Amino acid sequence: MGDILVGTCSWTDKALVGSGWYPVGRRDAEGRLRYYAERFPVVEVDSSYYALPGERNSRLWAERTPDGFVFDVKAFSLLTGHPTRAAVMPHGLPADARDPGVLDEVWALFTRGVAPLRQAGRLGGVLFQFPPWFRPGARAEAFLEDTARRTEGWPLAVEFRHPAWWREERAGATRALLARYGMAAVAVDMTQELPSSIPPVTPVTSPRLAVVRFHGRSAAWGTGSKEDRFRHGYGEAELVAWLPRLRALAERVGRVHVLFNNCCGDAAVRAAESMARLLGSRTSAPPARARTAPSGT
Repeated sequence: MGDILVGTCSWTDKALVGSGWYPVGRRDAEGRLRYYAERFPVVEVDSSYYALPGERNSRLWAERTPDGFVFDVKAFSLLTGHPTRAAVMPHGLPADARDPGVLDEVWALFTRGVAPLRQAGRLGGVLFQFPPWFRPGARAEAFLEDTARRTEGWPLAVEFRHPAWWREERAGATRALLARYGMAAVAVDMTQELPSSIPPVTPVTSPRLAVVRFHGRSAAWGTGSKEDRFRHGYGEAELVAWLPRLRALAERVGRVHVLFNNCCGDAAVRAAESMARLLGSRTSAPPARARTAPSGT
């Protein structure tokens, strides 16, 4: 059976930092990550969606966490077809993914940015979270093919936000498409009361990795503020209902990442703590002492 690693989709979220979960004396950049990594074996890097990751930060992250700890890095917005602010584009490049030169440069910078994590064995996966308008079809398949070509050898996970990908009549083709490129399908937990709701299917499309992201069950998904969209405290019964599915995934893949994205206050870390307890010791990475890191942010 593969390992099940439980964590959250951010360790730097303002709501979490302001919740008091981090103790006094552990609230600086280094202290927060070390404290988090003492309690969970995996975390998602959300900031890399909003701005390209830097080599220095990736190196510090690897140095400040114990052996066995891994980072799932969210792909930069331009690489998944999301709107991207000109202010975060490097070297004055336009935020235009249709320009082959711009796209090549951004891919090169993203690759260099995650290189220290790859070299340290800390890159758990790269998450490509596609927007709701990324629908099944020839253009989307060509996009996935290009992504696979540029990331050969990387652990990749794909989350679709358009429900058509996982509707019953299309699900088999979607599984086959992701399996062709060795991309792990991301399963989601979210409210099922909206037309945009993604069904809670758990397809296996990669032998090395499966990812499950818990978004909360707010009815304001896609419409409200960030706090409204993710405001949900998971009850134990909701988590227990997922245990058979998570264990079934672990029977078929090398590793399962279970990540809580209900980042409102400390709701995500509390849910992750509860899920880890329910699953038992299989959630923990091998204990190891973190290496001393140089000072810095």
